[in-house]
Amino acid sequence: MGILSGNPKEEPLHYGEVFDLWASLLAGNGMIAGYQTMMNHAGDEDLKKLLLEAIDNCQQEKKQVEELLKENGVGLPPASPEPPEACLEDIPVGARIPDPAIAAALSADIAAGLVLCSQVIGKSIREDVAMMYGQFHIQKAALGAKVLRLNKEKGWLIPPPLHPNKHGDC
Repeated sequence: MGILSGNPKEEPLHYGEVFDLWASLLAGNGMIAGYQTMMNHAGDEDLKKLLLEAIDNCQQEKKQVEELLKENGVGLPPASPEPPEACLEDIPVGARIPDPAIAAALSADIAAGLVLCSQVIGKSIREDVAMMYGQFHIQKAALGAKVLRLNKEKGWLIPPPLHPNKHGDC
């Protein structure tokens, strides 16, 4: 039996897996702090619910990735401190992040996260790492669908030029 033919959790991580785990944890730490800050700026209750879901998803991912890195003797990246809570009315109007910008940033983060998860899955030789990022991908896709629906319902989505159907009756 070779080194990679047993229990995946007993197989060594390759350098690419270590880097991807560490880098995604660093990014996730930043997103948690960023979404917590955005909660202070958000006025729309539906948007706040999606931000809380994003924070919860990030914290779940963080826990799983930290555990895997620790099991493999890899030091953890720094995490930003939790920002203080603020009242929306205390933030001057010109300094507020508007709800459409928050939703757009959340959408962009989800899109980037889907690409990251796909890349990690494709590079992984440990099945447990690939499966974990497959789980993250599914959660991000589900949240992305909710954010897209919210953007459409609220009129916040700015579509590219739409292509009219040219196959109508002549």
